[in-house]
Amino acid sequence: MNGAENGGLFFLDTNILVYAHTANEPHKQPVAAALIADALRTHRGVISTQVVQEFLNLATRHARPVFSLPEAAEYLNKVLWPLCAYFPSREFYERALQVRVETGYAFYDALIVTAAIESGCRVLYTEDLQHGRIIQSVRVVNPFAA
Repeated sequence: MNGAENGGLFFLDTNILVYAHTANEPHKQPVAAALIADALRTHRGVISTQVVQEFLNLATRHARPVFSLPEAAEYLNKVLWPLCAYFPSREFYERALQVRVETGYAFYDALIVTAAIESGCRVLYTEDLQHGRIIQSVRVVNPFAA
């Protein structure tokens, strides 16, 4: 799956970053890694500060293998920070509450959706939300769906 094929910006949920480094999901790892590589190469991929925080927490505590602190710092500088293009405002949280009501999603999922919307993304890559659903201007795509 190539995010640039869809045109415009695309948002990567935390699970995409996690699967790129998960040895126990061999069918998801290459798909996730390709999306990240495409995001970096085309400069069309976006993540938010929430994704940075969630990924670093998971990578340094629960990933298999667990990232060492130097490995996490290197990944932050080479991948996460170059992709991090969304920094929330106070109004963002108000909009996320509205998205939560509109979608019925959990609050943290509504934050991801809202960050994708406010970033101007056309696609949100995630396996956690309803594949194919359009929320305002963003289409949810599960890149692992057959």
